Amino acid sequence: MTVATHPLVTRARRLADELLAPNAERVDQEGVPLSHIEAVKRSGLLGVSAPAEYGGAAAPAAVARQTAEILAGACCSTWFVTTQHHTPVRLLADSERPVRERLLRPLASGELLAGIAYAHVRAFPRVPVRAVPDRGGWRFEGTVPWYTGWGLNDVMLLAGVTDTAEVVFAFTEAREQPGLRPSPPLRLAALTASRTVSLELDGLWLPEEAVVLRTSQEEFAVTDRPRNTNASPAVFGVADAALALLDGVPEAAPTARSLRARLDETRKRAYALWDHPVPHEHLEERLALKTRAYDLMRAATTAAVVAGGGRSLVLGSRAQRLFREGMFLLVQGQTAEVRRAHLGRLGA
Repeated sequence: MTVATHPLVTRARRLADELLAPNAERVDQEGVPLSHIEAVKRSGLLGVSAPAEYGGAAAPAAVARQTAEILAGACCSTWFVTTQHHTPVRLLADSERPVRERLLRPLASGELLAGIAYAHVRAFPRVPVRAVPDRGGWRFEGTVPWYTGWGLNDVMLLAGVTDTAEVVFAFTEAREQPGLRPSPPLRLAALTASRTVSLELDGLWLPEEAVVLRTSQEEFAVTDRPRNTNASPAVFGVADAALALLDGVPEAAPTARSLRARLDETRKRAYALWDHPVPHEHLEERLALKTRAYDLMRAATTAAVVAGGGRSLVLGSRAQRLFREGMFLLVQGQTAEVRRAHLGRLGA
């Protein structure tokens, strides 16, 4: 079985062609509907990398990347809401704590959708959310600047940092509750549809049984760094979708051929490093390929806008939506290291 013929890739393409892409402009303006989330849950895609013994597909990493490309290229907002799910699944699969048996199966099978509230940990030594030992559990205080999928997710993975620079990851229900209050939905230049809010934490208490991982901030940074230096499949997916728009414009054909050849070569090299057995090696090359992928996505989405002419200024334009989604992906999951590398390339 090849990646292209894997059942989950086939399902992703069908979902993209029949539901996500035809409705993407409407979703961009109105928000990701619960029906989209239910469709992704039924597809089995939420368990693409989850252990088979817990109801997941345990598919190869190449399959997970391909399905991510397909979903992001069809409707980046739906992809962004659902892609949050895979980190909690991975942490549960690697954990031996009691919460694994409570949540891994419903998350792997797609019964539940998880969101994440931990990107702020990358701001260390600034600590937007503190975790304080309290009554045999943990009290969380502070502000989560970004939380995606509010009203769509069932559970969230929350992280806070202790006074001794330990990071505590714990699960809670994704709903307003004592000590947890969401802001109104944030109005964003792109992916407003993803139902992103900030969260005010004022004494949210979670029991020790909700904790999936406790690790030092230093160890978190070491394991987090390789993930953020790799090129994102979503970048390739949005770039491919933009190039597909050029295929119908005769005068754009040479541009599309040139960009597609460079994009394919960059993807091949970037994914080879994704699959490298030592994730902490070749970090400079990973960063260079990540920023090159950004450049090619930006060129592809710009070309789609140019080819569309004045029609691209209408909010219902697919080219414009892809252009704005590309802007979002330039800063999604951004770290200081990635920002420096990208700015350096732009100024070269």
